[in-house]
Amino acid sequence: MKGFQLKFLPFNERSILVEWPSRIDEDILKDVLSLKNGIQKNLSKVIVEIIQSYGSLLVIYGLTIDDFNGEILRLKSLYESQVDDVGLESLVWEIPVCYDTKFGLDLNEISEEKKLTKQELIQLHSQPFYTVYFIGFLPGFLYLGGLDHQLQFPRKSSPRMKVEKGAVAIGGYQTGIYPNESPGGWNIIGNSPLEFFNPHQSPPCFVQAGDQVQFVPIDMLEYEKIKSDVNSGVYPPKFRKRL
Repeated sequence: MKGFQLKFLPFNERSILVEWPSRIDEDILKDVLSLKNGIQKNLSKVIVEIIQSYGSLLVIYGLTIDDFNGEILRLKSLYESQVDDVGLESLVWEIPVCYDTKFGLDLNEISEEKKLTKQELIQLHSQPFYTVYFIGFLPGFLYLGGLDHQLQFPRKSSPRMKVEKGAVAIGGYQTGIYPNESPGGWNIIGNSPLEFFNPHQSPPCFVQAGDQVQFVPIDMLEYEKIKSDVNSGVYPPKFRKRL
């Protein structure tokens, strides 16, 4: 594995926090996912949940940890003994987005501030392959890395009390999709008709950490067609294997 200097810290009586260097980095992500995979494979009998962020894992045990030093040594040993997990498969998901002004509530403001046409803004947003670092905030909310620096835009000083489900937005140096209606302070530039969280499916979110996302611009007619198919359960999200 990569030679990162990790911190292993007691978090509460049933949890240990593992921390990597504090930066958004794909090598760190691979390292995080590799250790997470190793813990799930080797310690599944005592671990009930692992919560991941950009550069940390919160390892939650089923019972109170009586010997923190011993458990931390076990996690360290597992980390140091593993090789890069080349078996971690990741996918590229094509996410349709309608950037129509009906949905893009903040398109005008961003394009004016950045001195970009709407088409230039849409092109800059839809070209990259975004890396999915983790899923959180709301169930199915994807934390994506890779936003073009020209599109970085500060979050709103006064968040909206109601952001529509499927809203595609920019917040600071990140972009993301609201999987459900909620309050939010990101700048809304479009909407995706896909369902990003379904508790009746396994896994509930079809996208996983380590995957990539590419936004595909669609018009209003395509949006309504896909939305209808999604609601009818006949639209499988499109993907391909990540090279």
